Amino acid sequence: MSTVSKLNGIASVGDQKTKIAQYRDLLNEIFAAQKAEDFNAFVDHMVSEDTPLVISRQILQNFAQILKDLPTELHKTVATYALAKLQPRVVAFEEQVSIIREHLASVYQDEEEWAEAAACLRAIPLDTGNRVLDPEYKVNIYVKIAQLYLEDDEAVQAETFLNRASILIPDCKEANLHMRYKVCFARIMDYKRRFLEASSRYYELSQIVGERERLDALKCAVTCAILANAGPQRSRVLATLYKDERCSKIDIYDILEKMYLERVLRKPEVQKFAADLKPHQMALLSDGSTVLDRAVIEHNLLSASKIYNNITFSELGSLLEITPEKAEQVAARMMVESRLQGSIDQIDKLIQFETDGGSLNLWDKHIEGACHTINVIVENLGTKYPQFIQS
Repeated sequence: MSTVSKLNGIASVGDQKTKIAQYRDLLNEIFAAQKAEDFNAFVDHMVSEDTPLVISRQILQNFAQILKDLPTELHKTVATYALAKLQPRVVAFEEQVSIIREHLASVYQDEEEWAEAAACLRAIPLDTGNRVLDPEYKVNIYVKIAQLYLEDDEAVQAETFLNRASILIPDCKEANLHMRYKVCFARIMDYKRRFLEASSRYYELSQIVGERERLDALKCAVTCAILANAGPQRSRVLATLYKDERCSKIDIYDILEKMYLERVLRKPEVQKFAADLKPHQMALLSDGSTVLDRAVIEHNLLSASKIYNNITFSELGSLLEITPEKAEQVAARMMVESRLQGSIDQIDKLIQFETDGGSLNLWDKHIEGACHTINVIVENLGTKYPQFIQS
């Protein structure tokens, strides 16, 4: 007997409990046979106006739950067909549609089809008013969509859904949900090249995530701080990171130290650092340079201002390995933005740096750095050889 005939036979049963039990038995038979056409016939029957809603909702709930146990390709085929058939009556089957979409999104995620997985989840009806949903459920879906779009390098789309989550996150008590939200926020700031904010967010995460993830979060914080625009704000962030003894364990500590101590960065060091950067961190700017190029040029310019009282455009260009004209433009922009103190004499093609206290400040930083290093050594000795400290 065909599946359609069996369904019609069950539909003619008068007792509702018996009918529901027989539908479930047939669903188990169809699951065992694992033929797409049988699943499709079952869905067609359930969404028919002839099947009472009180029955079809219960049975489709069971149907939605068992889909996750199907082989991947069959799962995708059956779920896609079911969603298409349920769409015209989605108001009546919101919960069942949501379950099917969540399971299908997991399949796409396992296959690293990030955009398809996100598309499945974003179609889940969350704000129709037909269901009472916990804030945690909504935020979980929004954050999941944001995570998927970030994996697909779609930061704009990710931010859209994270903004929706931000409205509800204060009402959520689940710690893991808050953690995932913060990770997404930091990554979005990173993608948007708001590196100072991203660095602060990553640093915050490095203090609350698990042991395995801490150094990764810390490295992200240092990377973003290095890529940020040079200036007083970045200097404060670099100071915080440099003074955190955990940073000495990451492989980019050397460049962090040079940045903090305002030493000039050389090309081999920069190239080594660039090898680990993500594609969006190496994106080209309007002038053809990369974010890293800009960060290094600005940093080296600030370093030069601590060494020289004044310097010609030509000499500065040679130091920064750029043209004299570009050196002037960079210095002018940094002065306008109050990130560099000084003046430009275009007649003599000279940049005059304001050096009040500059040498002393640099000397203080070197002393501070040396003291910090000594403290770290003493603390490590105290941990390994307590008797050394006690004596």
